[in-house]
Amino acid sequence: QVQLVESGGGLVQPGGSLRLSCEASDRTFRASTMGWYRQVPGKEREFVANIIINGNANYKDSVKGRFTISRDDAKNTVYLQMNDLKVDDTAVYICNLYHASPPRQDIWGQGTQVTVSS
Repeated sequence: QVQLVESGGGLVQPGGSLRLSCEASDRTFRASTMGWYRQVPGKEREFVANIIINGNANYKDSVKGRFTISRDDAKNTVYLQMNDLKVDDTAVYICNLYHASPPRQDIWGQGTQVTVSS
């Protein structure tokens, strides 16, 4: 089963930037939709962005124009560039791999903490 490892989280001031990375352990990545979700304590996990095989991306409305998702299939890695960060962006950011074709896989990473605070 493929595994995901996120990195790049941290503490940043409002208006700052961070880039998250998520590396998959095998080439299943290349045939999968990759997504970023986020979760804060006491709330449901919410969708942030995803990118499909052909590179088309989708975003949560509140991050459009600030966040950019991208993928590097040669490195089995998906990125989330986050600019103009706001306090409300504070959360654990979790990477997801969804492989629809058999064998179907729906894999989650362990998450990386992003804290936006002055």
